[in-house]
Amino acid sequence: METPWTHTTVLLSEAVDALLGATEAAGQATEPPHVSAAPVFVDATFGRGGHSRLILSRLPAGARLIAFDKDTDALAEAATIADPRFSIRHLGFSHLGELPAASVAGVLLDLGISSPQVDNPARGFSFRSEGPLDMRMDTTRGMSVAEWLADAEVDKITEVIRDYGEERFAGPIAKAIVARRQARGPISTTTELARVVADTVKTREPGKDPATRTFQAFRIFINAELEELQQALDASLKVLQPGGRLVVISFHSLEDRITKQFLAKHSREVFDRRAPFAAPRLMQFKLVARIKPGAAEVAANPRSRSAIMRVAERLGSLALEQHA
Repeated sequence: METPWTHTTVLLSEAVDALLGATEAAGQATEPPHVSAAPVFVDATFGRGGHSRLILSRLPAGARLIAFDKDTDALAEAATIADPRFSIRHLGFSHLGELPAASVAGVLLDLGISSPQVDNPARGFSFRSEGPLDMRMDTTRGMSVAEWLADAEVDKITEVIRDYGEERFAGPIAKAIVARRQARGPISTTTELARVVADTVKTREPGKDPATRTFQAFRIFINAELEELQQALDASLKVLQPGGRLVVISFHSLEDRITKQFLAKHSREVFDRRAPFAAPRLMQFKLVARIKPGAAEVAANPRSRSAIMRVAERLGSLALEQHA
């Protein structure tokens, strides 16, 4: 019998409230900004459908919800939703820009990895259980971590572990991986990799496995997660209608930093110093809220403790957007 891997959606009601325009900012509720009679919303990371199901329960009859996900298990879960307003695309959220310009009333990006992906050893995301060293979000495409490590140079492995895992022992870990490969052949399982890292990293923060940062780094790299996030954020400028909401839930500092910098850049007027009398580039987003899980949610779901949700509203007039 197949194990029913379960997932608890983080910031469920808060994210949907924010997406639909009912979030609270500075203690005051804002009115829904969407003027379209048949709005289109996007759940750019369907996962196991927690956000999508709640969004659908609150949408009017004429509205639509488009979901994206690369994971075939997520597609199977999406197939259980019998709602004509709902559709899903077997694509990463970097394809958000393929939607028509100014056609979307709200975009939700719930980043990171879902519990079923972590808990299922066959997916190869976790160092806690024996499994193939895969880590692909979409197992039908691309190269697994094991395949990449079979040929990767020590300098490239070091760069990945350092940049995506923020691991101060990146160099020694990379050298140990290559030495292990040369002595005994390529690393093919999660536990083999975890053992190499543990034998190399002798000190670590209390309560944290030595392999945590290395596994994070390889997962982010093999799925091009940060590059895809930047592409999706850039695409949100194109597809969001004026008044539309962008809601991003991050789970580690790298993706939150990209989101924060993107919103900061586009939520202020920019003057060109080379043309001091030229009109400034207009603000494109208004920052609405920054929300973290409450104590009760963290106690019930410890995996939510690192989550940060940022909410912004697209500025501009529809006439200007269509002209652009």
